[in-house]
Amino acid sequence: MLTAREIRKSFIDFFLERGHTFVPSSPIVPHGDETLLFTNAGMNQFKDIFVGLTAPQWPRAANSQKCLRVSGKHNDLEEVGKDTYHHTFFEMLGNWSFGDYFKAEAIEWAWQLLTQVWQINPDQLWASVFAGDEKDGLPKDEEAARLWTKVTPIRPERVLGFGKKDNFWEMGDTGPCGPCSEIHIDLGPEACSMKGVPGHTCGVNGDCARFIELWNLVFIQYNRQPSGNLVPLAAHGVDTGAGLERIVAVLQNKRSNYDTDLFMPIIRRTSELCGHTYTAQLGNKTDNAFRVIADHTRTLVFAITDGATPSNDGRGYVIRRILRRASRFGRELDLHEPFLYRLVPVVVDMLGEAFPEIAERAQHVTTVVEAEEASFGRTLDRGLDIFRGAAERAVTTPDKTIPGDDAFQLYDTYGFPLDLTQLMAQERGLAVDTGRFAQLMDEQRQRARAAKKSDALLANLTDSELPTTDDQPKYEVDRCESTLLGWIDPDGFKKQGQVPAGVEVGLILDKTCFYAESGGQVGDCGAIAAEGGRFVVENTTKVANCVIHRGRLAEGTLGAGQAVTATVSKDRNATRKNHTATHLLQWALQQVLGKSVTQQGSYVGPDYLRFDFTYPKAPTKEELAKVEALVREKIAADLPVTWKVMAKDDAQKLGAMALFGEKYGDEVRVVAVGAGSENEIDRAFSREFCGGTHVDQLGSIGGFKIVKEESISAGVRRITAMTGAALMGYLEQAGEIVDRLAALLQIPADKLADRVAQLLEDNKKLSRELKTASKATGPDTLAEARDLLDACEKAGDSSIIVGRLASTSIERAREAVDMLKKKAGSAAIVLGFEDDGKVVLLAGVTDDLVKKGLKAGDVIKEIAPIVGGGGGGRPQMAQAGGKDPAKLDDALAQARTLVKAKLGA
Repeated sequence: MLTAREIRKSFIDFFLERGHTFVPSSPIVPHGDETLLFTNAGMNQFKDIFVGLTAPQWPRAANSQKCLRVSGKHNDLEEVGKDTYHHTFFEMLGNWSFGDYFKAEAIEWAWQLLTQVWQINPDQLWASVFAGDEKDGLPKDEEAARLWTKVTPIRPERVLGFGKKDNFWEMGDTGPCGPCSEIHIDLGPEACSMKGVPGHTCGVNGDCARFIELWNLVFIQYNRQPSGNLVPLAAHGVDTGAGLERIVAVLQNKRSNYDTDLFMPIIRRTSELCGHTYTAQLGNKTDNAFRVIADHTRTLVFAITDGATPSNDGRGYVIRRILRRASRFGRELDLHEPFLYRLVPVVVDMLGEAFPEIAERAQHVTTVVEAEEASFGRTLDRGLDIFRGAAERAVTTPDKTIPGDDAFQLYDTYGFPLDLTQLMAQERGLAVDTGRFAQLMDEQRQRARAAKKSDALLANLTDSELPTTDDQPKYEVDRCESTLLGWIDPDGFKKQGQVPAGVEVGLILDKTCFYAESGGQVGDCGAIAAEGGRFVVENTTKVANCVIHRGRLAEGTLGAGQAVTATVSKDRNATRKNHTATHLLQWALQQVLGKSVTQQGSYVGPDYLRFDFTYPKAPTKEELAKVEALVREKIAADLPVTWKVMAKDDAQKLGAMALFGEKYGDEVRVVAVGAGSENEIDRAFSREFCGGTHVDQLGSIGGFKIVKEESISAGVRRITAMTGAALMGYLEQAGEIVDRLAALLQIPADKLADRVAQLLEDNKKLSRELKTASKATGPDTLAEARDLLDACEKAGDSSIIVGRLASTSIERAREAVDMLKKKAGSAAIVLGFEDDGKVVLLAGVTDDLVKKGLKAGDVIKEIAPIVGGGGGGRPQMAQAGGKDPAKLDDALAQARTLVKAKLGA
């Protein structure tokens, strides 16, 4: 039986023998393509080739692409675990033609590989073709239908026509697309998952598991524009995709993808951790949990490796949802402590040979997953209690629906993604009011941030008209002569006439010394001028190989075809210093913290530099001091900086570092620090793939200082630093502050730290004394409590006393609770107050209500997270602390709701 590794290799070898080039998988997180949350198909990295923005490096290509489908039209998340073949992460085996071969070869080779190399029974295979679409004005793909019976022995009755839904492939709302031809396999009547269902008939593109798609052959002929129109492409292409997981299941004779060697090692390890046995049954909650965990673990390893970080927005929120979903399914297997991070090594063992990056970043992935699991685990069990309460109430309603407010509370306070709440509701036969949830989410978004605006200037750049800009001068000069070829405005690229005044446009030159924003370095600013006109460049960006100088016409007129002079602003020199310092910083961090430090991102501008890197904990002050010392030592040595363009393979052999996730061509530019010339690059102490601008000698950087170090997410740290003139300004300002403080306190500057520390300690002591005195003479807490009793609601003979007190002590607040119990006779009491920027909550319940199931500890556990805290206690008395006074009223309101619901008020 072939292993998954052997099957992947045999696919790639088959197409290499037919003139294809192996192109490594692009990252799951698309870099430079904001139209996609995640890479969802093999052709994503070739998008610019298909639309004509870049020329192909090879006429034919093949690979196994890492894919993730969890959002938009390609979203398989909800189906994972329920059947045998849906996944979030999967590998897409693919072969591509860029204006070379077309339908005949694609069909013939797919048939040969399936039936001759992999020896799948031809009698099990069916083909489908595009039947046309009236709305788009597209006819049936008769060419593909004829070729199937011409280049393969398949019978005509096994070539079926289907509509746009099944046989017209599109990557997204815009971009390359075309008719497709799918190959399906009949797994036999025993594979039908809908036996006995009235009216069901097994068939291709049916709704059971007997016929499944093995391979999709997409014939790229069109480009879908933002308007929705289809425009024929100048050159046709082929984009095929075969899911490795399904192919492996068929070749290993498994009924389920999860029973193959791509998933079973994870399932076996999970079984060892939980003590439950996987039985491979559908509809079994335990087995569903095994499958979800196996699938989601693979997704987490690859997504986090490729740069995704759990967060509350965008890609990060999707990853957080997946991790929390897997964590919740762990509860089905009695896994209540973090466990997903312990599955990371299993995935690395299985797939690290095909994708070495997951082995290289395994420690980082483990750190991120464990931290996120632990964070969610702190609220998960309490959130499950809240959900059970909401579900119990929903059962009694006519529509059996959990209110959107409850779902939103689970999301906002306990971190439950909506789909997790829906999943748990479905398991109980309940629905969720998603409309109300969406309304609350929208209100929160509006409060949190303004809507993100799209880049209108580049909205219609979907054709191949943009010229290639010669930007080699950016490495050599700050001023160059050029020709204005045209400009870009919201309507597209204009090559004739005068540059419009008063609006933002993007000038296109035949040659430029401006650096386009890339690799963390900001785009250059400056001016483009000619006799009679001057254009101010506010930013420089790049689309494919075309540099766009964005800004506004400031004086006179400029026209297409005119000779111009491009001049970069003086900020360029400061940016150069910061970029070279960033390379020094990465080298120094690896010297001090170890080679596991890898770059996660950066910002290089004229005022400061910022460097994000993987490291599981905060570096100590001593470690940061060593980093600074190493960088300054190299700057003081005034070592040379040089660069060389070389083959990527040669650069990697030299040990040159690449920015993880960045796409590189066959040739790369290597910046070397410490080498006297490009012929001595192997002697440099720092070598990096880099297209940015740099100083020629380290001494010109003029100084280096770390001004801030912080955590930006689990396992990722950030350093902000300064060099050159900006650093001098920073130090001068700091010096002035020191001088003023020394004069104010009338002590030498070197004694300032000790004196300020003593002042702070004295201040704390006085604050404590003042607080004690104010509480002794402050508001009458018992009187406030009596006022709350007089105004309280009733539930039969019981009093519901909930309210806020003026700042007091915990002792006096407890006295108030005891007093209220005695005066009311039967009461549920929840009091809250602010204390030195924090929150204190107390709950008290009389014995008669405790017997009815109302417990002070339960109330406190439920409302404490609202104020960012926790606590507990006995059924009769409990307390909690919190750190968010702004939400104290929300916590008290929730307490009132809980008590009233429990007492039937």
